[in-house]
This record gives sequence, structure tokens and C-alpha cells, in this order.
Amino acid sequence: MGRVNPVIPMPVPSNASLPVRPAALPYRVGQDCEGHWVALEFGGRAGGLFRTRQDAIRYACVETGCRPDEVALAVEPIRFRLS
Repeated sequence: MGRVNPVIPMPVPSNASLPVRPAALPYRVGQDCEGHWVALEFGGRAGGLFRTRQDAIRYACVETGCRPDEVALAVEPIRFRLS
């Protein structure tokens, strides 16, 4: 009689089929010196100008995966440069 190797089940994480999303970058939302609404990633690499505060918050929320701890409201004017 030959020996049969037992099949050992390997644990599979429950989120194995989900795509890996890079960590979200925190955003701040506020107005620039001219009163335009701005959503700006803290590193300054992403963001935009918006018509309303709600539009700026919505953009930041989508970009951060809607995690409230990743969107901050600025107290002072935000310096925003288009390059």
C-alpha cells in the first residue's frame, strides 16, 4: 500500500479577492486668499479649486475613501498654486 500525502488546507484571508488600494493621502479643505474653495492633499501633489465648500469636501472624501479622519478643514487660507 502506498502512502497518501494529507491535504492541509491553507488559510485564505477573507479579503483576498479585493484589489489592493494604496493608502489614502490626507486632504485639507478651505479657502484660498481670493475666497475660492480648495481641496489640497497635504503633500501638495493633488487637489483642485471648487465652486462650493460642499464640492471640495466631496472631492476630498472620494479621494480618501470617505474616512473622516483623513479630511481636515483649514482655519487659515490655503496657498494653492497651479503648475
